[in-house]
Amino acid sequence: MNKLSKVKEFDRARLERLTELALATAKSNGATAAEVGVNDSSGLSVTVRLGEIETLEYHSDQTLSVTVYKDYRKGSASTSDFSDESVRDTVQAACSIAEFTASDECAGLAEAGLMAKDIPELDLYHPWSISAEQATDIAEACENAAREHDKRINNSEGSTVTTYGGLSVYANTHGFLSGYAGTRHSINCLVIAGQGDSMQRDYWYSNARNPDDLENVTEIGRKAAQRTVRRLNARKIETCQVPVLFSPEMARGLLGHFVGAIRGKALYRKASFLLGAKGKAVFPEFITLTQKPHLKRALGSAPFDSDCVATREWDIVKEGVLQNYILDCYSARKLEMQTTGNAGGVYNLLVNAGDQDQQSLLKQMDRGLLVTEMMGHGVNTVTGDYSRGAVGFWVEGGEIQYPVEEITVAGNLKNMFAGIVAVGNDVDTRGNIRSGSMLVDNMTVAGN
Repeated sequence: MNKLSKVKEFDRARLERLTELALATAKSNGATAAEVGVNDSSGLSVTVRLGEIETLEYHSDQTLSVTVYKDYRKGSASTSDFSDESVRDTVQAACSIAEFTASDECAGLAEAGLMAKDIPELDLYHPWSISAEQATDIAEACENAAREHDKRINNSEGSTVTTYGGLSVYANTHGFLSGYAGTRHSINCLVIAGQGDSMQRDYWYSNARNPDDLENVTEIGRKAAQRTVRRLNARKIETCQVPVLFSPEMARGLLGHFVGAIRGKALYRKASFLLGAKGKAVFPEFITLTQKPHLKRALGSAPFDSDCVATREWDIVKEGVLQNYILDCYSARKLEMQTTGNAGGVYNLLVNAGDQDQQSLLKQMDRGLLVTEMMGHGVNTVTGDYSRGAVGFWVEGGEIQYPVEEITVAGNLKNMFAGIVAVGNDVDTRGNIRSGSMLVDNMTVAGN
């Protein structure tokens, strides 16, 4: 068995000792407060393309990051060298930086009373003990399943198998010291199909904390092939205003724009189209968005946030009304509010699903556009203006008629959120934001 098949054993006691050394050094250098995070991780990634190994990477990383405060002045530094001398030098560098930064009364640790105390066990660590040879076999089987599914699959960008595991420990001068281990594993496949003058590409993937929760490798390849072939002979369409159904993966992106607009940083900079929206209806009444950070094995689960504040379940939107902004301790102080325990973002954001599958939503839409992929960065979070390139399928009579490409979908996010008429039960659980297909009542689709 070579080293690539061994699961790395993480030494938590060693990482905790490093945090204690860093904090002690910060105090001896005049810091009034300090926080430190230490991470030790390793992983394996293998990509097979057209039956041959294209890349094989094994990585082992370690990082110590420290932030010190001298009253309201802040300095940060990091190192990948875990020797005592390097840790001391890194802390001293952070202290030196703090001497030259401007004073900011909002800077500093979260209040001591907000520190996470009862750390839940979230079942996030499930190492995958596979060798490079085994990972190669899995990737090859996935790609073969795609290439053999349809004779029109004539090329491939490869299939990749990735496994990662890491341990993180956090500490600060409030006396907080805790950490947790986590794993992430994934299998993906991207293939190319051709028919006549038409050529298309598409993909599918599966990821999970536990390798046993990954989708069947053959099914991943088949889905990649099916999604690619169905895009062949795509057409352009005339510019029109129609309902748009966003697939679950695309709906997740829409909710990501919403999260960005209600984060504290965008709000205190007055760079959000949802400034002043707290307590107001931003979605239809049937929409509730709930954060559930303590779901077992979930990709977005965490016992505490980047400020070491306990994460909690709460309704960010309840019956369409925005309950609160997403705040860390710094943005909360800037806005004269209280942190929501969301330093680092949201942790498992779920939109309540309806009882309709995607086919039922197509029937409800009757005529319009199903969007399955988007491109470009045409989103203005200050105004909410939204204009992105898209590909998908034209729908008539509630049935998919043909694939479409070279179109742009445009609207305003505020109107789009208010115009959601249904959310499907085909929920995509592969990310930090979970949503089913999302039907928006009216948007501009620019084509010919």
